[in-house]
Amino acid sequence: MRRIIISLLIAVTAVSGAFAQIFDPVDWSFKAERISETEAELIFTASIESGWHLYAQEIDGDGPIPTSFTFQELGGAELVGEVSEGEGHKEMDENFGMELKYFEDQADFVQRVKISNSATSISGELEFMVCNNERCLPPDYLEFEFNLPVGAGVDTTPSEQGHNQESQIFEPVRWTFNHKDLGDGEYELQFSATIDEHWHVYSMHLPAETMTQATVFEFDTLKGIELVGKVLEPEPITQFDPVNEEELSWFENQVTFTQKVKLTEVDGYIKGALNFMACDDEKCLAPEWVDFEFKITGAPASESPVGSDKSWIGIFIAGFLGGLLALLTPCVFPMIPLTVSFFTKQSKTRARGISNALLYGLFIIIIYVGLGFGVSYTFGPDALNALSTNVWFNLFFFVMLVVFAISFLGAFEITLPSSWVNKADQASDKGGIIGIFFMAFTLSLVSFSCTGPIIGTLLVEAAVNGGVMGPIMGMTGFSVALALPFGLFAAFPGWLNSMPKSGGWLNSVKVVLGLLELALAFKFLSNADLVMQGGYLQRELFLAIWIAIFGTLALYLFGFIKFPHDSPVGNLSIPRYLFGLLVLVFTIYLIPGLWGAPLKIISGFPPPNFYSESPNGFGGGTAAAAVTLSASGEVVGEPEHCPHGLACFHDYEEGLAYAQESGKPILLDFTGWACVNCRKMEEQVWSDPRVLQKLREDYVLISLYVDEKLDLPKEEQIEVTIGTKTKKLRTVGNKWSYFQAKRFGTNSQPYYVLLDHDEKQLGGPASYDPDIEKYVKWLDDGIAAFDAGK
Repeated sequence: MRRIIISLLIAVTAVSGAFAQIFDPVDWSFKAERISETEAELIFTASIESGWHLYAQEIDGDGPIPTSFTFQELGGAELVGEVSEGEGHKEMDENFGMELKYFEDQADFVQRVKISNSATSISGELEFMVCNNERCLPPDYLEFEFNLPVGAGVDTTPSEQGHNQESQIFEPVRWTFNHKDLGDGEYELQFSATIDEHWHVYSMHLPAETMTQATVFEFDTLKGIELVGKVLEPEPITQFDPVNEEELSWFENQVTFTQKVKLTEVDGYIKGALNFMACDDEKCLAPEWVDFEFKITGAPASESPVGSDKSWIGIFIAGFLGGLLALLTPCVFPMIPLTVSFFTKQSKTRARGISNALLYGLFIIIIYVGLGFGVSYTFGPDALNALSTNVWFNLFFFVMLVVFAISFLGAFEITLPSSWVNKADQASDKGGIIGIFFMAFTLSLVSFSCTGPIIGTLLVEAAVNGGVMGPIMGMTGFSVALALPFGLFAAFPGWLNSMPKSGGWLNSVKVVLGLLELALAFKFLSNADLVMQGGYLQRELFLAIWIAIFGTLALYLFGFIKFPHDSPVGNLSIPRYLFGLLVLVFTIYLIPGLWGAPLKIISGFPPPNFYSESPNGFGGGTAAAAVTLSASGEVVGEPEHCPHGLACFHDYEEGLAYAQESGKPILLDFTGWACVNCRKMEEQVWSDPRVLQKLREDYVLISLYVDEKLDLPKEEQIEVTIGTKTKKLRTVGNKWSYFQAKRFGTNSQPYYVLLDHDEKQLGGPASYDPDIEKYVKWLDDGIAAFDAGK
């Protein structure tokens, strides 16, 4: 049970924080001290960020993973007793709903060992878990090693023991340094001091006349970063100091000083030192200097970043529309009056009937959101981001959607095993909340033949375009739409009389959905072809297939074509006629695309214009874009493989060299062959005359495809570290994906960066945002920053 609870908490953490930042709230330090000739203490100190807590070693029941220590190599030493720990806190933990012992700010664990007077090496591994009030992080493992040289710690030679007690060296303060991402290019530097019991470190703000050394911070080197305000400290203890004989302010046990900074370049570096003084009730140590340095890599701060992520809202809306379509299928629509009537008739009061129907709808939402959650938790953000560029993934979903489409058209029916449905139906007879839950679960299973294709399509699109939160948002929208009528009709049962009767029109809905599924399937086949650069499904063929499918749909709606299970079509209803007219208009709209028309309404779905049998249109109907020539008369870049015939480069070093030669700034474009939003930006934003002119005349465009499958030369196929994982760069796409993650700290596309000739960033980055005015301003600001830096 504990593992289930922890898995759920960790999954919620991944979903809510995903892509946003990486949490690392605990910093461990290790120190060994000899306490006698034959014994030493191994001290494990955890410095914990404010708001987080670390769990104790003993946890009762199904709680979190406790802190534990495993000693693997003792080097001849012997453990004396168990690892001891501090008092900590014992309070109700909201994450697990139970009283637990944990530590905040700082925790010390001590293991006593028996050793010889020779050098000793002790190593092992510790496991720990941390949570705050909102999330829990996965259990983490950390290796430790203690090396005790001969005579380490207190020299305990019998003839000199008394002398050593007089000359003991005190080190009561240990400093650790971390930084926290605040977003929009701003960071918080954290200077944390762990202070031994009975000792204290003085505040930054002491009376001017005192001789006691206040804590002071000096910043010697600042590169690509600037300070925001001054160093801040928490509220200190202020009372009479018996050693210095005056009232002073200080900190005990643990204190964290913070300094806010802002990145002005991609890579920021700070070096400096702090000066502090430590005292106890009897003595003071001499003021001590401690050096510190911070290396921060990220996106520089930007007042108006281009391309904020709006995809989740769109995915929710798409899911909601999918749920409305699912309501109109033969598997779901007839269930609405039957289910609502059941609740209203079986309940003793109308209020009880409404509450049961609402609970039924809530369980529908929980079941489908749980499905989206499972997809997100199973794959994770990195895998979901890679799906759109995986050839086999796209081919699999092409086949899956074709099968679903054929099923919708009436060739056969896809159903789940009847044993699943029977067991769920039997469980629904139990009554009460459990019975209502299984009624909702039974509906999900029974309606799978109709909802499965819609859910499958939605999950795929959501996972590819919405990251780790996409499937959850999509299933939330889908389930809300599916559950809505059950609650509304229960509250207003009179509305049931106005519902249209079940009939042949429900099968027509399935046929329409089947043809739409078939059209979408070719998008996935196109993705696979683009990534492989196979040239099998170029723009003209893709559009011809879509014209045939939507033409068929128009003929079907007008009654010229019939499929199995269709009822005879008499007079066309007005809604059917209007929908057929809309589909016919869309089909006619697609036809000019065969001759090079941009088709902005569906930008991102067909292959790009340059991936075509005739990039300039059949018969040269579209004028070829003028090529750019270098000073030596050579064609610049690869215009035949770039949007709108732009002189773009597909190699970073080549593009950088040309930018330095031509004196223009760089527009670095991280893109992908299967990236829908990349195509939308190219066809909707880059096609604007103002944007196109700036890309052609004012910038050097470097487009790096992160899913390019060409193999790298053997000498460039090296192993690299991405996050905590080691991977081998095998393809050109691997190289540019690693370059983007290493240099700019992100792996999503499209991602646009403006650089000068020294590879320094000109303002903030941009991502998907079809706002042309904002993109034009972003380009203008980049040019202004480039000119100012000359």
